[in-house]
Amino acid sequence: MRGYPQQYDQGYVQQPYAQPPAPYEPYEQPWQYVLEEPEGVSTTAQLTPVRSAPPDLVPEEPEPEPELESEQDPKPPPKPKSGGRDRYFDALRAVALVRVVTYHTFGWAWAGLVFPSMGVMFALAGTLMAKSLERPAFKVVKSRMRRLLPPFWFWGVFVVVAMMIHDWMPGWQIVFWIVPVGDPPGNKWGVQAWEILWYLRTYLWFVLLSPLLLWIFRKAPLPVLLLSLVPIVVFQYEWTPPWNRFGSALTDLATYLFCWLVGFAHREGVLQRLRPPLVVLASLAALAYGGWYAFAHQGEFGTYDLDEIPLAQAFWSAGFVTLLMYFKAYRDVDFAWLARFKRLDRIVTIFNARAVTIYLWHEIALVLAVPLIDQFWKVPAFEKWLPLESQWFMFGIGWVLIWIAIPLFGWVEDVAAKKKPKLLP
Repeated sequence: MRGYPQQYDQGYVQQPYAQPPAPYEPYEQPWQYVLEEPEGVSTTAQLTPVRSAPPDLVPEEPEPEPELESEQDPKPPPKPKSGGRDRYFDALRAVALVRVVTYHTFGWAWAGLVFPSMGVMFALAGTLMAKSLERPAFKVVKSRMRRLLPPFWFWGVFVVVAMMIHDWMPGWQIVFWIVPVGDPPGNKWGVQAWEILWYLRTYLWFVLLSPLLLWIFRKAPLPVLLLSLVPIVVFQYEWTPPWNRFGSALTDLATYLFCWLVGFAHREGVLQRLRPPLVVLASLAALAYGGWYAFAHQGEFGTYDLDEIPLAQAFWSAGFVTLLMYFKAYRDVDFAWLARFKRLDRIVTIFNARAVTIYLWHEIALVLAVPLIDQFWKVPAFEKWLPLESQWFMFGIGWVLIWIAIPLFGWVEDVAAKKKPKLLP
């Protein structure tokens, strides 16, 4: 559990497990031994194996299937939809990113219960990955890594140099800043920036494992989906992974394995073949167990925050995500009504096209908001009329800085995707 004092290599920092978030430094992190911590093609459901995919943090290659392609539900063969993208998945992804920034600003323990954003993002990524694997696996994995790593490297240069200026001396573990298959090291000064990399590390491992996972899933979809919750139960009750990079990665994979596979289930048409009462009852049971475990073990973990309790996170996310994905599959919703609200629709588009940028830079934006607000105190009019002490004000400043980062750094995502760089997508 995150909070056992542990350092397993030079520069790696551990903080108390149940320590409440500092006023300006709440972290979102599902169980970690250190503080550390980001997918748009979609189609709709069919009764035969479904070819529907939500936006991923790292969208698939536009060839041979156009990235904006979508399919219509009624009868095979599928027909292209007007409007191109499935806005239901786009909207979920945008909400997930907003929730991440909100949690990192306020540190509300209940935020994960309202919307388990990381589980949702892994489910969306799993669906798109299953769609992508209709092409050769090596090509798909290579494409995903190419789209993910350049934005990560670009961002990492700023973080690594800043930490070195602040007395960080990297060792051989700096290789994890090149390919983050393990948690990249860092010092305490930069922890709020690099703690979020747990998601990239977990996502990268799911991408690497997906060809094998999809092959196993297709052998026995429902049994594999249900058994995917077994590892996290074993880790909680039978064997605790070691407190190192291997153990952290293993725990995060076990926590979100069901969410990734339920994305497979949506894409493969497994969910559509299930009866609503069965899905609803199973989902509610998972939610009930996850919620009960979180509240019943507050004394042990010091909080009911799901991000601190892997078993509760796994079951709550499993139930929540299953309902979201089944609602999409069963009702064939697409949120096409977003097109009537031009500004909102535009924001959703930008969020999906710049998801990696928003995820990587949002913590730095929140960090920079603090000294920026400190300067406001030096202006008497600002001190009198602005709520400088409010975290809501810092939240607003953080979003202003995020919107500045999007045109400044978002073009790296276009370069990684071999597209013409744009200030705004």
